[in-house]
Amino acid sequence: MSSTSSGNGLLHLDDMEAGPSKDNDDLYNHLDPDADHSDPFDIAQTKNAPIETLKRWRQAALVLNASRRFRYTLDLRKEEEKEQRKRMIRAHAQVIRAAVLFKLAGEKQIVSGTPVASPVDAGDYAIGLEQLASITRDHKLSVLQQFGGVKGLSDLLRTNIEIGINGDEADLLSRRNAFGSNTYPRKKGRSFWRFLWEAWQDLTLIILIIAAAVSLGLGIKTEGLKEGWYDGGSIFLAVFLVIVVTATSDYRQSLQFQNLNEEKRNIHLEVMRGGRTVKISIYDVVVGDVVPLKIGDQVPADGIIITGHSLAIDESSMTGESKIVHKDKKEPFLMSGCKVADGVGTMLVTGVGINTEWGLLMASISEDTGEETPLQVRLNGVATFIGIVGLAVAVSVLAVLLARYFTGHTEDPNGKTQFIKGLTKFDDAFNDVVKIFTIAVTIVVVAVPEGLPLAVTLTLAYSMRKMMADKALVRRLSACETMGSATTICSDKTGTLTLNEMTVVEAFVGKKKINPPADSSQLHQSVVSLLSEGVIQNSTGNVFVPKDGGNVEISGSPTEKAILSWALKLGMNFDVIRSESTILHVFPFNSEKKRGGVALQQSDSEVHIHWKGAAEIVLASCSGYLDSNGCLQSINEDKEFFKAAIDEMAANSLRCIALAYRLCEKEKIPTDEESFSGWVLPEDNLVLLAIVGIKDPCRPGVKDAVKICMDAGIKVRMVTGDNIQTAKAIALECGILSSAEDATEPTIIEGRVFRALSEKEREQVAKKITVMGRSSPSDKLLLVQALRKGGDVVAVTGDGTNDAPALHEADIGLSMGIQGTEVAKESSDIIILDDNFASVVKVVRWGRSVYANIQKFIQFQLTVNVAALVINVVAAIYSGDVPLNSVQLLWVNLIMDTLGALALATEPPTDKLMHRSPVGRREPLITNIMWRNLLVQALYQVAVLLVLNFSGLTILHLKDDDDREHAVEVKNTLIFNAFVLCQIFNEFNARKPEEINCFKGVTKNFLFMGIVGFTFILQIIIIEFLGKFTSTVRLDWQLWLVSLGIGLVSWPLAMLGKLIPVPKTQLAAYFTKPFQRCRRSRDP
Repeated sequence: MSSTSSGNGLLHLDDMEAGPSKDNDDLYNHLDPDADHSDPFDIAQTKNAPIETLKRWRQAALVLNASRRFRYTLDLRKEEEKEQRKRMIRAHAQVIRAAVLFKLAGEKQIVSGTPVASPVDAGDYAIGLEQLASITRDHKLSVLQQFGGVKGLSDLLRTNIEIGINGDEADLLSRRNAFGSNTYPRKKGRSFWRFLWEAWQDLTLIILIIAAAVSLGLGIKTEGLKEGWYDGGSIFLAVFLVIVVTATSDYRQSLQFQNLNEEKRNIHLEVMRGGRTVKISIYDVVVGDVVPLKIGDQVPADGIIITGHSLAIDESSMTGESKIVHKDKKEPFLMSGCKVADGVGTMLVTGVGINTEWGLLMASISEDTGEETPLQVRLNGVATFIGIVGLAVAVSVLAVLLARYFTGHTEDPNGKTQFIKGLTKFDDAFNDVVKIFTIAVTIVVVAVPEGLPLAVTLTLAYSMRKMMADKALVRRLSACETMGSATTICSDKTGTLTLNEMTVVEAFVGKKKINPPADSSQLHQSVVSLLSEGVIQNSTGNVFVPKDGGNVEISGSPTEKAILSWALKLGMNFDVIRSESTILHVFPFNSEKKRGGVALQQSDSEVHIHWKGAAEIVLASCSGYLDSNGCLQSINEDKEFFKAAIDEMAANSLRCIALAYRLCEKEKIPTDEESFSGWVLPEDNLVLLAIVGIKDPCRPGVKDAVKICMDAGIKVRMVTGDNIQTAKAIALECGILSSAEDATEPTIIEGRVFRALSEKEREQVAKKITVMGRSSPSDKLLLVQALRKGGDVVAVTGDGTNDAPALHEADIGLSMGIQGTEVAKESSDIIILDDNFASVVKVVRWGRSVYANIQKFIQFQLTVNVAALVINVVAAIYSGDVPLNSVQLLWVNLIMDTLGALALATEPPTDKLMHRSPVGRREPLITNIMWRNLLVQALYQVAVLLVLNFSGLTILHLKDDDDREHAVEVKNTLIFNAFVLCQIFNEFNARKPEEINCFKGVTKNFLFMGIVGFTFILQIIIIEFLGKFTSTVRLDWQLWLVSLGIGLVSWPLAMLGKLIPVPKTQLAAYFTKPFQRCRRSRDP
């Protein structure tokens, strides 16, 4: 799809809504070779789907209330508005900020989240708010230099750039009062009244309101106010009830989405306060804070770089240009909301909240929760089909009733002809025609299931809330249901399958194994000194030693913490060693090269280059090693010894890290800052200092979780950057590999081997891979692409910035909440908050539950549809009247649409869901089992209620009743009561479409029991006390027993029905294949 066609699509989008996409058409079409591309509702994957595809299904949908039906789908116009707003903010930041502050002051607006502090005078600080904010916002380098650079500015802000601010409550409050808080006013969510307004805009409801108004006027005119308002008033009341219940349900969903969005925005990050690294919410960042930055972090506020090594920032979120900007002393300004693309550094915060461009942007745009899911699209197709059938039936009923009425074939309850040409008054005839028209419109209300696509949103919203309790934060709605179709999970090892609680358990210095590994007495002092220097300076971690002699605090990644802890036990002094040398240049750890390096200048001007990384990769660059006595030895003859040591540690599930160094000649070191930024650290002729083995135990329960996946037909693949022997050992421990005999290529493969294959070979090999070791993020991406092309639905876990392409490419991207970078989280669909593989399995359960619950609801709703339509159509054709009037049908619609969805969409997942195969992308929504259940119940209801309609007076011994009109009312009331009770009892059947026992676990689902009980009580109230409104009469206890008996029969009937075998070929195939053949034959 070219950008031109995409653009034209946008220009012609008058009242449709769609979502952004990428040029993913080739893969999209490749994934769906069986897709019927002429069917607009046949979309297997909405993630990255082309815009034209998303627009097509909307244009094909039969919709009577667009604002309600398309509420949770993407809105292209809003996306375009957002981009325009970004451009405008860049150009007019000052004016917009003033306008926002003026509006806030005028409205005294209270918003969700942390309150926005109104900035006041600088007070205790030597620089004012506006002056400070403008330095960063307008990139005033000359003004910064006048203040003495970042050091001078930090003094004005009473900040120590080495240890950060004091960070006590008084200090934080003072800074918030002077410079504002890092929050921004949010656009208020839609109010309940807005939802009421949208709910009543349904075309059918508007027609019913008009019909009710006409009926009310005519009724009062002919029968007087006391009796004449009942007909019209009852329709008004029923419509009002439908609108209120619909709006309440939608409003509750909206609040759930708002809470989830709040969770997504609340990023946690590390700052330096009082020399200690502390983790805080992004909302708690204040001006003067010192913030460490690393690859993948989001810049939390506007600021100025203090130190930086190869620091590169992706500013596309603010500028719209996907250009990476390198930051240094000449370009020191950092903008809030941008991402760290490469390198490491620290920043001084100078602007927060509304005083940043990001804050202005967030304050002026509303959060769009719009996004369609494949199930939503398919249900729109089902709703459209049912709606067309319903419209045809309604028109037929209208035509038949009008024809019978005007030809004199319609009788009132007393047996008198209702219309006699020339004798019937115009008002009476008009009133009768309005009633007939109202019945036809009400049939449309029941037949067009506007709530069907929204039932997906309801069940997804419920699942998302429950998944939060299961440590999974859903960022993209469609991921919930797609997870139910997942056929393979490509999982990281570290932190996901393992605990990420690392400790150094083995260490080799030279050829000597140090036992215990932190016993420095076995090492020469020069070796300890070099090791300590390499560990401390070549680290993004930090060590805080409390002055009061408390416990030492170590921060950083788990690997960094393990090595720093080992070095501490060797006797290193963190602060002293850091002060003895100066960092000249840093090569941050790179997951492609699997190592990181640093250049240090000693006090005697000697320069050391230290490297740390994957043991066998660092070993390959070594030409010598230091033995435990500090003597330099040639490595040539002993390389095999070190390789064997690495393999032995790896076979014991240890992560192997090597530390090495070399001297660097002074003439090779750059002399100016510009040359430093492009300097590549020497990585040859290294001297090996040590090889350490780090133990990271498997998570408890991970073996069970892997087994659950395998029982559910999901293949678990481990993709790790670790040594292949370590990967193999952990895979055996976790149950991913069943035995050591399985560990042969290509079941277990190295990333470089897979990378070297051709595209076709990769597709063939990918299916067989169980473990991939020494893989880079690009290898993970290639594996995901190969698996998807092979037809798999792929879930992939990732935590690093470089994992973002694989997370984006996968059907479901799962990022890690603890170790994951902000870039990885933004590219993912679900964030696993505890980094635990068992939580991934829980997400699969919920995904399958979503699909199963929607199917339950469809079965329930279609049963009501079919029964109500057939009963009214047959009765209209044969008797000229319908047993279920408009108010009664509106009540049935409420049970079916909103209350039914709420009851069935909130069924918790069961263990049985994990003992079946994944749901196929092309699996029909209505299976043969559902058709069987549906037809058994619908045929029973139609048969019993039609018998009552035509022979009820005789069966109930009401034929001899003197008051024939009352007898007919009793019969029709019984039909209505029995029909509603059939639906209430059938709701239990819908819970378990395949199981004989439909009551299993029902008492644990309090919401289901509550809704069923509430519906039953309301039905009693309607029959016994609201007869004037619903045109019903009170029933005696015998007729109540008859109604209950008719309803109760549906239970044993359902049990017997489930014994009827169904064919394996889905019924839908018989109907769709002829149409597809016909369409293909027409295509040139």
